[in-house]
Amino acid sequence: MSTQILQRQTFPPGTYVFKEGDQGTMAYLIQDGEIEIIKEVDGNENILGIVGQGGIFGEMALIDAKPRMAGARASKGTTVICVTEQMFNEKLNKSDPFIRGLLNILTETVRSFPSD
Repeated sequence: MSTQILQRQTFPPGTYVFKEGDQGTMAYLIQDGEIEIIKEVDGNENILGIVGQGGIFGEMALIDAKPRMAGARASKGTTVICVTEQMFNEKLNKSDPFIRGLLNILTETVRSFPSD
């Protein structure tokens, strides 16, 4: 990822990496631990999924520049590698235009899913 130094962050259990509606400036690769993807529906938290070691999350906001559609919270102590918007876009811009288009379509499709 270019010559930039990758930053690591550690989140204690119960700590939010980001909340639903936040503007996205980073994606995250889980080095160790676990992240819950959370969506609030009618005032209740729904866990949409759990991302474990080696997984990536937060990428959708970098693909389409829209606010986060869900929150991300550490379910246990978690260390992530931060992928900045600039690093992400450098990689994406070097990819095949078909792949970029496909990512946009997939992101739009996921955002259109009902939230309940």
